Amino acid sequence: MSCVDDISAGSHGCQMFDARITRTPIALDETSAREAVARLGVQGATADLVGGAAGCSPYLAGLMGIEADWLADVWPDPDAALEAELARVATVDLGHLGPELRRAKRRVALVTALADLGGVWSLEQVTTALSRLADAACDVALRRLIAAEVARGKLEGFARDGMHEHGGMAVLAMGKGGAFELNYSSDIDLIVLFDETGYAPDMVAEARSVLVRITRRMVGLLNDVTEDGYVFRTDLRLRPDASVTPVCLSMGAAEAYYESVGRTWERAAYIKARAAAGDITAGEGFLNALRPFVWRKHLDFAAIEDAHDMRLRIRDHKGLGGAVDLAGHNIKLGRGGIREIEFFTQTRQLIAGGRDPSLRVRGTVDGLAALRGADWIKPDVQEGLTDLYRTHREVEHRLQMIGDAQTHDLPTSDEGFDRLAAFMGTDALTLKSRLISDLGRVHAWTEDFFAPEEAEEAPDFGSEITARWPDYPALRSDRAAAIFRRLRPEILTRLQDAARPEEALASFDRFLSALPAGVQLFSLFEANPDLTRLMIEICATAPALAEYLSRNASVFDAVIGGTFFDPWPGAAVLTAELSDKLSQIEDYEGKLDTARRWTKEWHFRVGVHHLQGLISALDAGQQYADLAQAVIAALWPEVVEHFVRKHGDPPGRGAVVVAMGSLGAARLNAASDLDLLVIYDGQDVEESAGPRPLATRSYYARLTQAMITAVTAQTAEGRLYEVDMRLRPSGRQGTVATSLKGFEAYQMDEAWTWEHLALTRARVIAGPQDLAADVEAVRHAV
Repeated sequence: MSCVDDISAGSHGCQMFDARITRTPIALDETSAREAVARLGVQGATADLVGGAAGCSPYLAGLMGIEADWLADVWPDPDAALEAELARVATVDLGHLGPELRRAKRRVALVTALADLGGVWSLEQVTTALSRLADAACDVALRRLIAAEVARGKLEGFARDGMHEHGGMAVLAMGKGGAFELNYSSDIDLIVLFDETGYAPDMVAEARSVLVRITRRMVGLLNDVTEDGYVFRTDLRLRPDASVTPVCLSMGAAEAYYESVGRTWERAAYIKARAAAGDITAGEGFLNALRPFVWRKHLDFAAIEDAHDMRLRIRDHKGLGGAVDLAGHNIKLGRGGIREIEFFTQTRQLIAGGRDPSLRVRGTVDGLAALRGADWIKPDVQEGLTDLYRTHREVEHRLQMIGDAQTHDLPTSDEGFDRLAAFMGTDALTLKSRLISDLGRVHAWTEDFFAPEEAEEAPDFGSEITARWPDYPALRSDRAAAIFRRLRPEILTRLQDAARPEEALASFDRFLSALPAGVQLFSLFEANPDLTRLMIEICATAPALAEYLSRNASVFDAVIGGTFFDPWPGAAVLTAELSDKLSQIEDYEGKLDTARRWTKEWHFRVGVHHLQGLISALDAGQQYADLAQAVIAALWPEVVEHFVRKHGDPPGRGAVVVAMGSLGAARLNAASDLDLLVIYDGQDVEESAGPRPLATRSYYARLTQAMITAVTAQTAEGRLYEVDMRLRPSGRQGTVATSLKGFEAYQMDEAWTWEHLALTRARVIAGPQDLAADVEAVRHAV
């Protein structure tokens, strides 16, 4: 079927394809161009596209000759043709898998190239098409090989349904494949794992040996070059400790490796990781379990230096250092290349992704957009690097389309540049000028982020004190010491310029000596000079706050979070924010730690705002009280829910938490404890109804104790507040929780005058609203 016959369906198809073409290459070899156009019988813009492609790429000219008949189905709708080919791949049997996968690779490579060269598909559509073919090839190969082993009785002992289809094997697409960013002639980076819990315990070892064999055969089906070509060059070296581990290892073993010795480059690799084939559910479960390894809970500025070191090692290994010389320049790894943009994006994602889930995206373009949305990069940087990333990837694809070569090197000859320029629809002089400009812009935007400046000479100030700094725990590692050497001149200069230099130095010395480690904090200071200045100001004017920071240095994360200097949100907004954070944590201990981290950051914010004169002492008292109120209001439902699992729902109407003293008056200070009172209404219900029922009075007494523990317990993240319950009826002699009837009777008949005075400050801050209203009515009556 051709486009020569005006009444044919093919002609209509070519017209449809013509309408979507926005650009065409320039044919360097006019003979090859004419032959390809004649062979396919195309006209119009499609003829220009086919001729330009064949006249610049011997590889594409060859594919068009082999797949001329199939192209008739492409012209009407290349998107549908792609979907049909991917669907066909999934139906191929094991006996024909090798040649049919190679046929699919030819076809997808051809339609992708034509749609790319003609501007019919965007870069994202191009790379997604190639990545989906890789997924489909891996999946069908794995499933056919699993089925064969099951049929032979070599794979058994399954512990759950569906295992006979995929054997619990999950293929993780890493790198560009994981982000749907495969380049035109890319190899695929895979990690192959199996879920050992899907097998009977005594069958795991036997299954492992079979699955290793299957993995090797799958790689052979994809990787081996035959008379039909190859499917994808396949690389399994990103797996844990690849030099000593099998090509398929258990998820438990992999998780243990990352938890114990996983490195920053492996964390970066998992930003793009995706379960692409086999047991997708198990694969995604593994990636979810790995989330704490990849996304650290604190801002991780130490990742900048790790990424910088990786960049330098790659450049040294490949011999890519120095100024740009276009001849042979590596558009991927060289100065100003694709990898610079990827590292720039991924490093920032690693820094802040633990705190901001919006940054946990796989694609580079998506990552840049997310970083802009979270105010980590400026709009012009995001827009500029996005455009440059797309143009660099187009150059990369053209280089690889010429001969289906896995290359990223620009040509070394004039003829090579003429061919590449024609392939991109321009001339060599224009192309070279644009490349020089683009590489320089990428380098300018990314290099300052990674490369630390050399340290200036530090002033001779406080030498008796500074002489002992190298022995402090925070400075014992070579890496921490190196970063601190670059910070030291500014720190000492600012300490020397303080109103009381000796006192400021002594305060900073106490801060430094109490730090358990320094790499993360010093990296944070180096990347944020304003934070260094703030730290010195705190040491110079608020030694107590500096001492607090030495134990809770992670609160500095909040200062650069973007909203640190926004107006105070108030108790209601704070309560909603903390409640939302707690709702996303599954385990109870995790909720308690989350509450502590969150509270420290807001507590620190109040102190800094007061220190810098942004709020008055009266404002600070109100804000400290709002914060404490929010903590109790958000934590109380979590405590109740945790308690209910053991002892059943609260008898009667439940209980409320009443703020007394300074908290009730909304006037706390930085070190205040919390005066609290718990009042319940059992409505004459004798006991709870749960797995371990309790009498009503005991229920609420123990629930109150659980609340006190949740607030005061020393966890890995410290404690929230000290709690004082002595303002309850009868003080230390009374029960920690008081019934509404007992509270009313005591206040009316037995309470001392000072207890009535204390009640003037009381206010309910957590618990059911109807019970809160009744407590307030009693307070008014008293």
